[in-house]
Order: sequence, then C-alpha cells, then structure tokens
Amino acid sequence: MRELTTVETVHEEGSWLFTVRDQYGEQDEVILVPCDDGAEAWINRCTHEAQRFDTGRGVPMRDGQIICPKHGSMFDSCSGYCDNGEAADTTLPAVDITVRDDGRIVLDDDEFTFVGEGGIDDNEDGGDDGPASTSHIGF
Repeated sequence: MRELTTVETVHEEGSWLFTVRDQYGEQDEVILVPCDDGAEAWINRCTHEAQRFDTGRGVPMRDGQIICPKHGSMFDSCSGYCDNGEAADTTLPAVDITVRDDGRIVLDDDEFTFVGEGGIDDNEDGGDDGPASTSHIGF
C-alpha cells in the first residue's frame, strides 16, 4: 500500500492526479475525485474515446459528476457510471483505494504500482495536451 494524499486535499482541490504502472510495465493515469465524505479513484480516461479528464488542470466536475471535456458525457464521481452522451451506459474503470480513519488515502490495488504525483508527462517525457473540446458544456 502506498499513501497518496488526503480526503481534505481532494475535496479542496477538486481532484488529485497520479501516475501508476501496471503489471505489464505500462503507465496509466488515475484521478482521485471527491465522493460524499470520501474519495474514489478512476482511470483518467473517458470510456467513449479514451479522452483524458484531467489534462493537468484538474478534473472538470459539476454537481458530483465528472465531465468529459471532449463530448460532455458525465460520470457519477461515486459510482463511475455514465447515463448520458456518447459514453452512456458505461462505467469508468476503478482503482482500489482505502480511505483511512484519519482521512489519508492509500493505493490499495495489487494491479498497480505508484509512479508519482501528477500525470505521465510530469513523470516521464512525451504525451499530449489533451483533446480539443467539441462539448456543448462550458466550464
């Protein structure tokens, strides 16, 4: 288990981005987002076209929903489920975390190893700047 951050930080900042490595050595990004009094962790990609939610500026959210910046699909931050837009009837891939009694969040997923805070671009060279928006939702 690897300590990540605190629930307080996730709620104050609106999200928290970190990079992991899977069992095959591939890197991926994970977002921590506020959920009720705690937090949930999801792979940082929309299920529709694998667009990144957090491109280094935080996760776009409104009323407890994660918003895909490209097409505007909205995912419940607690369940990861989307009931609208291009990604309707899909659920974000979850990453196992544990929220301790003191509010500290730890990575508790045997499939991933913590690489570092921030996105892949922050931890290694390369990457992209994220999608150009075609969403009808303004931020």
